[in-house]
Amino acid sequence: MADFRRKSTLNGFQDPYGNARSGLPMPSTIKKPTRTGRMSMSGPALRGPMLPPAVPGTVQRNSMMRSQNANPLLMSASKPGYGRTPLHNSVRRGSMWGGPQSSAPSGSQPLKDPRNLRDRAVQAKMRQDVVNWLQSTEYDASNHVLQNITAKEFGNIFRHLVLLLDPEWPFKPDARLEEQFIPPLKALKYPFVSSIDMRWLPAPAAPHSWPFLLGVLHWLVEMGKARFHYMTSEDPTLQDPSAVPDEFDNIHHHQALAMDYYLAAYEVFLSGQDVYPEQDKALEDRYARKDERVVADLEKQREKLTELTSELKKLVKNPPPIEELMKLNKNLNHDKAKFEEVIHLLEDRKQRLTETIAHGKAEIEMANANLDRLKAEHARLTEIVKVQNLSPEEVHRMNTEHETLSKDIENLKHKIAETNRTVMKLEVSLTKKVTDAEEAVDAYTNLLSTLGLFPPLPPPLENVNLTLRLNTAAPNPQEMLAGSGIREVIKPSLAIIAELKRTERADVESERIKVDNELDQLTTECENVEEEVVAVTNKVNALNDQADEIRDVVQQDTMKSNAEATRLERDLAQARTSAMANGVGVKSRLQAVNIAYREQVDKVERLRDETVRAIIKSSSDIVTFKDEVSKQLKYLRDFAEAN
Repeated sequence: MADFRRKSTLNGFQDPYGNARSGLPMPSTIKKPTRTGRMSMSGPALRGPMLPPAVPGTVQRNSMMRSQNANPLLMSASKPGYGRTPLHNSVRRGSMWGGPQSSAPSGSQPLKDPRNLRDRAVQAKMRQDVVNWLQSTEYDASNHVLQNITAKEFGNIFRHLVLLLDPEWPFKPDARLEEQFIPPLKALKYPFVSSIDMRWLPAPAAPHSWPFLLGVLHWLVEMGKARFHYMTSEDPTLQDPSAVPDEFDNIHHHQALAMDYYLAAYEVFLSGQDVYPEQDKALEDRYARKDERVVADLEKQREKLTELTSELKKLVKNPPPIEELMKLNKNLNHDKAKFEEVIHLLEDRKQRLTETIAHGKAEIEMANANLDRLKAEHARLTEIVKVQNLSPEEVHRMNTEHETLSKDIENLKHKIAETNRTVMKLEVSLTKKVTDAEEAVDAYTNLLSTLGLFPPLPPPLENVNLTLRLNTAAPNPQEMLAGSGIREVIKPSLAIIAELKRTERADVESERIKVDNELDQLTTECENVEEEVVAVTNKVNALNDQADEIRDVVQQDTMKSNAEATRLERDLAQARTSAMANGVGVKSRLQAVNIAYREQVDKVERLRDETVRAIIKSSSDIVTFKDEVSKQLKYLRDFAEAN
């Protein structure tokens, strides 16, 4: 088993109960943070205004609600002690605008344990977890040790679990468990330590105490598991020098090697030496091993950099390769165009030669057939001549006719050759004209596609097809161009389409002029509206200034009225005192003072109502103006988007 007792002060584990108060347990030797009182969730208490001294015989009650009246003009209506007649044996109503809130107690309250510790199933699960952990940590514990636990056994288990978390905790063998129970829990930051009662420890198996003490043991077990998992996780934060890899870049690995160096050097220092060559050499070798691969890669990169630098110098000295490549590309493109032209000519010549050879073969076959026929005729005539007895005159006449016929044949052959040459020239001319015609038809088709004149066409040309097809293999020249008639259908249709397009263009131009006029009008209206907006804004600002002046005047009048009311209240109290001392003779003065007081109160109420009405009217005017401006701007935006 790995050593899970190793002392650690790192915090890398969160509280399993969601309190976020502590991570891994920390020994008591670590300085603990200063605890402050828990802050109130309702915010700091509000400070109320200084109230006047209470009249004898009255009960003063402060409000626990914040005031909802934030208008300084209306505050005087709710301020205590102003404008009210103090009466003996009366209850004073507290203020609703500045009363202080009840604040939370300053001391910290015990944190409630969210675990269902009184549930039998939860207790059984916790007991099983505690027993399994004790057995796995080589503590001699039976499966039923927690069924009816004694105080001694509970103390032993508690000390064992605490020492697993902090092996250096100073337990005193002769001290009582009650004295050593709370300090380690506080040091380990047990979140529910304030809810533990020391009277539970003498009888931990009691029904009222065992669920909470079992919760303590289970929490210690969970913390021990977390510490064991962390200590065996080979996390870099453990700073174990033996677990540092050959190549590393983690700050904790550097700190682990540094701590190992410090420890070894400190041992040498304690022996009386001030230099540490062996430790320095070991640390240098360790970092040299770390940087070995990086240094090798660096050397390779330097060699590669040298080669690339020399190659770069060569490239800088020589002209840019792109120029040669562009020149070569230009020559190759020129040669390509020439070769393509030559190939095209050769293909045309090949086609013509193929046709000529085929025609020549046909003529040779015909000539051979004619020659065979003539040979047969010559043989027949020779036989006839041999049989007949011709005179010399007849022979001479026949020879003359033969020579004449031979000359006629030669003349015919020359004429045929001339005719063949003429036919060849006509075929070349025909080929060029056919090519031009095909290009013209293709251009016409592309124009139809660009203009969107493929069927179906818009009315009144639904049944018209403007497409043309060239068939050079047609035997009849009139059938070479397939499609509607050019003079009869296509030209009139194109004229109609051109007229329609001109009409549409005129309509669009008229619409554009109309829209331009409307935009000009809208621009003028916008300028007028902007001027009106500026004027209304100035008017609103003036009204606001007037309202501010009225508010200041009303505040001053209110302050004067409050001062007068205070004076009258004081005079009224004095008058009441004098009346009570002198009898009924001063009732008239008291009534006069009461009347003056009511008049001042009515004046204050009237001024306040007028101020409120003026402010409400100004606010409603501003809101109405903003709504109207918003409607106009929305209308302009909708109109602009629609056009």
